[in-house]
Formats: sequence, C-alpha cells, structure tokens
Amino acid sequence: QQSGRRYNLFLKRRLRIDKRHESKDSIFFRDGIRRIDFVLSYVDDLNKEWEKKLERRKEFENNLQKAGLELETEDKKESEDGKIYFVKIHAPWEVLITYAEVLNIKVPIKENDIPSTVENPLDCMLTPFRLPEKVMHPEPDYFTAPFSKEKQELYLINDESTFFSPSMRNRIVYYILTRCPYGTEEGKKKFGIKRLLNNGTYSAAYPLHDCQYWKKANDPNCDSERYTLYMEWARFLRFYKEQPLDLIRKYYGEKIGIYFAWLGFYTEMLFLAAVVGLICFLYGLFTMDENMSSKEICDPAIGGEIIMCPLCDRECDYWKLNTTCAPSQYSHLFDNVATLFFAIFMGIWVTLFLEFWKRRQARLKYEWDLVDFEEEQQQLQLRPEYEAKCTQKKKNPVTQEMEPYLPLTSQAVRFCISGTTVLFWVSLIIASMIAVIVYRLAVYAAFASLMENTQTLEPISGLLTPQLATSVTASCLNFVIIMILNFLYERIAIWITDMEIPRTHLEYENRLTMKMFLFQFVNYYSSCFYVAFFKGKFVGYPGAYTYMFNRWRNEECDPAGCLIELTTQLTIVMAGKQIWGNIQEAIVPWICNWWGRRKARSNPENLYSRWEQDHDLQIFGALGLFYEYLEMVIQFGFITLFVASFPLAPLLALMNNILEIRVDSWKLTTQYRRPVAAKAHSIGVWQEILNGMAILSVVTNAFIVAFTSDMIPRLVYYYAYSANEDSPMSGYINNSLSVFQISDFPDRNKPKVNPDNFVICRYRDYRYPPDHERKYLHTMQFWHILAAKMAFIIIMEHVVFIVKFFVAWMIPDVPADVKAKIKREKYLTQKILHEYELEKLKEKLCRGDTQATEKEFIATEGKVELSRAM
Repeated sequence: QQSGRRYNLFLKRRLRIDKRHESKDSIFFRDGIRRIDFVLSYVDDLNKEWEKKLERRKEFENNLQKAGLELETEDKKESEDGKIYFVKIHAPWEVLITYAEVLNIKVPIKENDIPSTVENPLDCMLTPFRLPEKVMHPEPDYFTAPFSKEKQELYLINDESTFFSPSMRNRIVYYILTRCPYGTEEGKKKFGIKRLLNNGTYSAAYPLHDCQYWKKANDPNCDSERYTLYMEWARFLRFYKEQPLDLIRKYYGEKIGIYFAWLGFYTEMLFLAAVVGLICFLYGLFTMDENMSSKEICDPAIGGEIIMCPLCDRECDYWKLNTTCAPSQYSHLFDNVATLFFAIFMGIWVTLFLEFWKRRQARLKYEWDLVDFEEEQQQLQLRPEYEAKCTQKKKNPVTQEMEPYLPLTSQAVRFCISGTTVLFWVSLIIASMIAVIVYRLAVYAAFASLMENTQTLEPISGLLTPQLATSVTASCLNFVIIMILNFLYERIAIWITDMEIPRTHLEYENRLTMKMFLFQFVNYYSSCFYVAFFKGKFVGYPGAYTYMFNRWRNEECDPAGCLIELTTQLTIVMAGKQIWGNIQEAIVPWICNWWGRRKARSNPENLYSRWEQDHDLQIFGALGLFYEYLEMVIQFGFITLFVASFPLAPLLALMNNILEIRVDSWKLTTQYRRPVAAKAHSIGVWQEILNGMAILSVVTNAFIVAFTSDMIPRLVYYYAYSANEDSPMSGYINNSLSVFQISDFPDRNKPKVNPDNFVICRYRDYRYPPDHERKYLHTMQFWHILAAKMAFIIIMEHVVFIVKFFVAWMIPDVPADVKAKIKREKYLTQKILHEYELEKLKEKLCRGDTQATEKEFIATEGKVELSRAM
C-alpha cells in the first residue's frame, strides 16, 4: 500500500512536470485557465541600487494585487539564461469590468440588423485580390454601448473569459500599470511602470503574442491570430491581396489599424498617379527625337559651332554647346508639355486623395465603434510624467478637483529653450546645405580639369559632363549629411519635448510631431528647393558674375535647363531614403533578434517559454508608429512638392509602398513584441500636415514649371519671336543664348589660355550684344518671358485651387449610407437602453410599489416614447 502511494505521488509529480513543460509555450498561468494579460521582467543584479529596486518591486507588486490583479512569478532558474525573473499578470473579471467602465469601452448589446451595402457587380473581377471572409471579418458586427457594471445583463456576455478581447485586456492592465504607485522618494509620490523601466527596476513590460508566427498554438482556446496575420498579411507573396483591417484592429488596436488603413488607401490612390506619370514619361520618351532644342544642340552645324563662355574662372576653358547633347535629350524626358498637364493633375489628385480618405476614415469610425469617440480617455488624461514633475496644484474648473499644473513662467522658459534649440538645428541644416553648395562651386573646376586631361574618361565625356558629375556627387554627399543630422535630431527632439512636460499623451505626440516634421521638411527638401528655385537664377553675366562669400562663383544651369538636375537630386534623395528606411526597418531588427535567440535554438522548443520568446524580440515603442507616419509624409512631400520635375516619382513611391506595407506588417508580426493596444479615430495632426503640403505643392509646382523648366521661354518664342512658320521652334537655342565679347573679360574671369583665339562666347540669358547701345542689359524678350512666367503662376494656381475647392465641396466627408447607419444605430441603441431601464423599473414596482418609483416609471416610459417619435 505504501509503495502504491509512492507510485501515485511519483505519477502526480511527473504529470505536474510534464504539464509545466507543455505550458511553457502558453499564454496562460500554470493552472491553464487564467490568461496572461501582461508580463514584467527584471534581472536581480547585486549592485548598490539592488535593495532599493527590490523594495520598489515589492511595493509595486503589492499595490497591483491591491488593485485586483493576479500575479505569478517565474523564478530565474526557470528562464533560458538563468538570470531573468518574469512576473505574469492576469486581470480577473471584476477588474476588467471596473476599468472597462472607467475607460468607456464599448461592448456588444445586439447583433447588427442593418443590411450590408449592395454588392458591386465588378466584385467578381476583384476576387483574386480578396482574402477569406473569416480573415477579413473575424467577428460579427454588433450594435455597441459603453460598458456599465450595473447593466451587465444587457450585454452579450456568453463567456467571461473571452468577452473582452486580448487587446482590450492588455489596454486595461497597462492603464493600471501606468498609474500604480510604488512608494515615496525625496518627498514625492512615485508611480507608474514607465518610471520603473527608466530607473532599471524592471527591464521590460509587454503583452504577449498569442502564438508563434509560423505555426498555430497547440491550445484549442487560443485563436492563433498572429499566425493568421503572418500567413495572410505579413508575407511579401501576399502583396497583391487586400489587408485584413478588422483583424489588425482586433489584434493590435485601432491606432495601428488606422495607420495600415491609411497606408493601404494611400498606396491604392498612388496607382492612378503612377499610371498617369508613366504615360507622361513615355510621352517624353517617344517625342525625344522630335525635340527641336536638343536637335539644334546636337547638330554639329549649330551646337558644334556655338562657343560657350567658361563655367568657372581661370581654370575652365571655352566649350562647344554640342558637348551637352546627351543631357539635353534626357532633359526632354521630364521637360515637355506633359509636365504641365501632370503638375495640374497632381494638384487635383492630392485633393481627391485627402477627400476620399476622409470618407474612408468616416466608414472606419462607424465600423470600429469610434463615432462618439473624441479622444481616448487615456490620451486626454494627464501623463504620469506630468503628474510626477508638477508639484503645484490648482482646481480644475470642469471637474472641480485639485490637479497638478505647470506655472506659466516655467512654461514660457521651457518653450524659449525649446524654440531656440529647434531654430539652432534648422540653422544647422541650412549651414550644411550652404556647405554642399560651396562644395558644388569648389569642385566644378576640378571635375572640368580632370575630364579634360584624363584620356580614360573621354569615351563617357558625352554622358558624364562636369555639371552632371558635380550634381550627382553633391546629391550623394547631401544625402549622407541628411541621414546624419536626422539621426542626431531625433534624440534632441525627444529630449526637448520631454523637457516641455506636455500635459497629455495627445499633446506630447502633437508637439513632437510638429518639431520632427519641421526639421525633416527643411532637412530633406532644402537641397531640392535650392536646385529648383535658386540655382542658375542669380549668376550675373560674363564680366559681372555674382559670387558667394565674394569667392565662389554661383552655379549656372545646363543650356537645356536646371530641371534635369532637380530630377537627379530628387531621385537620389528619395530613392536613397526609401532603400535606407527599408534596411533599417527590416534587416536591423532581424539581425538583433537572430543574435538574441542564438542560444535558445539549442533548447527544446517546449522549454522556450512564450514570455521568453517575446522578451527576446525588439521593442516597438510608443513612438514606433510616429516614425512610420513621418516616413510616409516625407515621401508624400517628394511626390507632390516637386512632382513636375519627375513624373516617375509616384511610380517609385507606389513600388516602395507595396514593399513598405509588407515590411511593416512582417516586422510588427514577427520581429517586435506585441504593442499595447490604443485607440485612435483618425491619423491625427498628420491630416493637417498633409492638407498644408497639398496647398504648398500647387505653389511649388507652378514655380517649377515657370522658373525651373524651359516651357515658358519656349512658348514665348513660339508665339512671339519665331520667324519660321514651317518649323516655329527652329532657332530657339540661338535666340536663348546671348553674346559676350571675350575682350571684355576682367582678369579674374578670363581663362588662362585661348588657343583658338575665340572673339566671342555665348551664355544663357536674354541680354543685348556688345555692339548695342544698351550693352549687356536685359532685352525686352527677358521682360516678356518674366511677365509670362508670373501670369502663368497666377493662372495655374487659381485654376488648380478653384478645382481643388470645388472637388472638396462636391465630395461629402461622410458617405450618405454611413450617416444613415450611424443614425439607425444610435436610435436602436437608445431604444434598447430605454427598454432595459423600463424593464428594471417594472421589476422595482413589482417588488415595492412606492410613489417615487411610479413617477420614475412614468418618466422613463415617456422617454422611450419620445425616443421612438424622434
């Protein structure tokens, strides 16, 4: 009998050990019932702070248990490296319903009976792009209402353990963690997991993924949503499929869901812009041989006989115009009539994109129960850092409660420091841009001398001119400087925003967004603005050149115009940023995770616990989404502000975004810890930034067409100065080049040698010849062209703005069917709530017939009737 007992005890222990090993890759406590909603980890390092950290943890965990949370600790002996403790947190039903009411979480009260919209007859053509229905709509559609503990019978609670989704649960637990106190230090009350992470008391805090991404969980109670997201969304081979937005929202929360909805919609809209841009580019390609300007430049009898003035002082020689034959042909690809059409088209496209996004956003707000959501309570509540750093208190006029505040004088000082820092860094960008301009001016002569004296470069001298070599190397140098400044400023921007002590999370994000965007705007676009609007505009003329710092002669444009250089600059910066961004987003986290998991691969899979697997992943961070938006908004600027110079920019952006969606989804699903779910009803302040850029893009593209391209001078010549009716554009090149007498060169400008004894040289401008009484002054044609440019800018801006505002007025922000559904849902929800109240009052009357209850019953019944009438 005793041996039988021993055998039974042995079996129980063996079963316990086996069960424990089985549950290592599990999202439940050891009992297999209570779900792990959050995990805290720490390392027990024996330094001088050890006792203080131990005390903080003990106090914090005690207070979490007092708040109703249940904890279970995994000893460091159980961890893979034998160093890390893991504290698993479970929120029981009582805690969930309490904080669901506090956070105003909406829950189902009745299945939606509003019929779905009529199916589109073209839907059958879109079948290859569709995902299975269970992936696209993982849950039925319900009418919802804010949760109330007193009305639990009203809600569709089938199972308490699954009523609140995992993302809702981790949101509730994180809310408690950010506000739970852990003691008093230096006379101040300390609280919140963020502070404990910053001071090293805990090393990490995160919710768990529900399974491994490459296979389903063994537990039948687990939905394996991560696996579904990976298989249907996060693989590049699914690039042509729609995104499962409802599943993304369910797993990651509305804030991440709205980002992917916006990115997907932006990519869809880019398809139209990319097609039109490609057609405009092909038009330039097919009409390249018909371009009279490049024909005349390349013609040995015309371009070969025109001697151009040197492009730099002393070192540069006279040169023949036909040496720029190839660049002039390539310039026609982007500088043609289609450029004007595309610039106007993109001005209208931007408006359509923004207006249709508002409609898409309104539909998502209805479908995701965000209609009455102004801003998440958690967003509008005071930041723990604000509460901790603000020692003074005053009464809130709304709540009539005492709350911390920052004195006006302190705010003013902090804003002054912040503003000065931002101005300093913006000035630093401008200084770096001036340094690149100086580089361009200084190395041009070196490139010209090198190419003239190096025989090996002679075969490619037609393609690689000194101008192009200078432009490409300067663009690459500029890109490197941009990335370095960007890396440094990111840290500075976060530091100065922290120093300002914003009151709420929303305020913090908005301030950081404006700082980062202002910096990135100047950083990425300043070089493009220089090439588009300044290069070649303030050159002077031979004998009276203008100089930067009285030393370096200002750059001239190619005889075919500066547009090809703007295209080069835009391509290098835009493409370089996109390639670098994808390397940073995908390859770096993968290498870090591979390095972190290299030891764990030697262990059996069932011993590598779910919390350890997630601990070894990268941290997405509170600003993870912020950087994603910033990257896309900067790209949006490239394809709108300077699109007149590069019609293929939308095509590049489209290809990048197809990759970007899958890279972002892949890294979020496989390489990062699960982010804490958060709500958002829109893309926030980014909408206003996009609106501002849309308006600015009309102005910049009008100026690019007028001042950077050669379109207006060609049109003026065609209609006013051409003498050849059969070929109106013949003679344009000769007409656009002024004459300079070489003997008028001062010693500072004159080339060292003139072996062919040239008497005159030509330069790009409209000035009188040396034998005219108004020698070297601007001709009337110059003023005609300037007037035409100004008239074109005014007309184009007014036409595009009128069309933009008309389109915006014509397209309502909320679709008519969504408006009807919102009204229907509000009516039915109110009716259900009123009828519930009526039933409760009837029960009260049955139990005890008091006069107060009778009056309450009559009032409630009247309210129901009034609701029906409304």
